[in-house]
Amino acid sequence: MIKERYKEEYEEGSELLWPSDKEDKMTRQFYKDLSHLSKNINYSKKKKLNLLEHVVRIIKGKGWG
Repeated sequence: MIKERYKEEYEEGSELLWPSDKEDKMTRQFYKDLSHLSKNINYSKKKKLNLLEHVVRIIKGKGWG
């Protein structure tokens, strides 16, 4: 069953607009992709930083460990 977008009204006067199944699926995929991209960027920065730290250690004569 595919749900369409619908509005839910409450006694207090507030209203919620719920997304359709298609919109919900696209939104979830967007945030999933964004999360994976963010993790990859952070990993890449960490990897570059570790390489720089190793180069500095070698220059200072402390080796790889």
